[in-house]
Amino acid sequence: MYRIGQKIKSFFNSSIKTDILVLSITLICLILSFLGIKVYSIDPAWIVIIFCGCPIIYSATRGLVKYFDIKADVLVAVALIASVYIKEYFAAAEVAFIMQLGSFLKGLTVAKAREGIEKLVTLAPRTAHLIRDNQTTTISCEQIQINDIIRVLPGEIIPVDGIILRGKTSIDESLLTGESLLVDKLEGDSVRAGCFNKYASFDLVATKTCEDSTIQRMVKLLKSTSPNKARIVGFADLCATWIVLAAVSISIITWMVTADTVRAVTVLVVFCPCAFVLATPTAIIAAIGNLTRKGFLVQQGDALEKLAHVTTVTFDKTGTLTYGNCKVTGVITEDDKDSDLIYKYVATLETQSHHPLARSIVTSFLEKYPDTKLEQVDNFKSYFGKGVEGSINSCHIIVGNKTLLEEFNIKLSDVLHEKETKLEDNGSTLIHIALDNKHIGFLTISDTIRDESPAIIKFLTKNNIKTVLLTGDNHRVANHVANQLNISEVYAETLPEQKLEIIKTLSSTKTPVCMVGDGINDALALKQADVSVAVSSVGNEILLDISDIVVVGDHFKHLDFLFILAKKMLTTIKLNMLFSFGINTLAISCAVMGALGPVGGALVHNGGSFLVVLNSALLLKKKFTH
Repeated sequence: MYRIGQKIKSFFNSSIKTDILVLSITLICLILSFLGIKVYSIDPAWIVIIFCGCPIIYSATRGLVKYFDIKADVLVAVALIASVYIKEYFAAAEVAFIMQLGSFLKGLTVAKAREGIEKLVTLAPRTAHLIRDNQTTTISCEQIQINDIIRVLPGEIIPVDGIILRGKTSIDESLLTGESLLVDKLEGDSVRAGCFNKYASFDLVATKTCEDSTIQRMVKLLKSTSPNKARIVGFADLCATWIVLAAVSISIITWMVTADTVRAVTVLVVFCPCAFVLATPTAIIAAIGNLTRKGFLVQQGDALEKLAHVTTVTFDKTGTLTYGNCKVTGVITEDDKDSDLIYKYVATLETQSHHPLARSIVTSFLEKYPDTKLEQVDNFKSYFGKGVEGSINSCHIIVGNKTLLEEFNIKLSDVLHEKETKLEDNGSTLIHIALDNKHIGFLTISDTIRDESPAIIKFLTKNNIKTVLLTGDNHRVANHVANQLNISEVYAETLPEQKLEIIKTLSSTKTPVCMVGDGINDALALKQADVSVAVSSVGNEILLDISDIVVVGDHFKHLDFLFILAKKMLTTIKLNMLFSFGINTLAISCAVMGALGPVGGALVHNGGSFLVVLNSALLLKKKFTH
């Protein structure tokens, strides 16, 4: 019994489930009333009036008296009271039920409670290791003062902005920059709170307090950002004052001319904007259902309406337009010979390293040559932040950056210099190779552009939507990607706060801006944008919570479908409203002439509402091509 009680309590704690239960019960009562079936001599329509009508009357009265807010529910309340007064209970119940159903459907299109900000706060550590008088003490991050020495262990998130005093490591800065590569840090280098310490422990000197650290600034900005994402308001609410005045005026005139109270009440009943109320939410829900099958989770109902008017789409680079995985894209040697053997030697040497680039090289090699057996490595040495060396089959090999080659007094090849400059301009990362103290070539490593990205950018451009690249990568890489995809506007080396300001600037033209991103560093920009689309990644729950629309799995390729369906949905809404206006106008004319009574008016509502829902339902099955 206890478990049953807990389940019942849990059920009623859910407002959505409670609303569904109430609507289901009242629908049954409405059908019984229509069939003339009474329960203990009581018309079941009264149950509908009490559960669906009373809340409308209360809300309308409160809004009118307290705020002088004249909305469509004022007219509905007047019609309900008038219908009950002349004992047309079914008419009153039907109008009340339709309005509550519309309100419920509209509520389903509104954002669910957001937890993204709270989850972002949890990324920042709560404690830190303070070094004082050669003793290590664990303190709360709020106690950190400027110039305190803090030790950061491997696998920990940096608690505060600072400068490395002792030690060296590799830092994952993707939280702030979106860049997929780890960044090597030495003594004297600055590090920022919220970044992940990948390998070795180090001591830093705090340059800011915890409250002023990078991650906390992100949290503050996220809380203060106001994207003005108002819930969709029906057409009837936008012109509610005029609807109410027109309804009451025509009803009074009808009564004065005909002295027929029933006819006057019928005017009020048919004037109620039931089909108007259903026009927007039913179309949105149908579109959401269609998009769900395409791999889109729509969490903000009004996002689709705004998306139909978007004129600018900003994209993050790494993990959005690109796959976010670095791969070897070429092996360049001085004489273009023996490149396969050189590649094999480099991959063999890199198996001894734990650096992310080393793993990328080995993975790329094994994908290309899955059956190749790697050689034995002798005398392996690693030079932090520079590269590695070792011997394979009595050949001495050095793999790393220019600095490492210069330390071995190895002169860079003049023959390769021209290729090197060209490749760097094309956005590639170069890994230099020296064999027996001679520079013989390099590997080119790049983040690969998604196969579907060019088609998506082309589609948006064709539809007069401006595309903008917004990335934390350097200008060289950003411009290279933009040129490949024909993106005309580029903002590179941007931090989260800068992305936020850029979105604000783009939005200042009063036209909606859409932001597409995949990292926590995009959170501020996503929240500021009129429409935010998150490319889902495993474990990135924060981004899922703060975004209007989430692209699940590999369905980024259907992004053009998202824009197409948004426009089709807007067209459906306009058609629904036009039809609703037409049928209401016809019904009002019939009511004024006495050709339609309250029950008939209520049935007209049912018919009009049904056709609106049916038209919206067509969005569920439609397949759009471009």
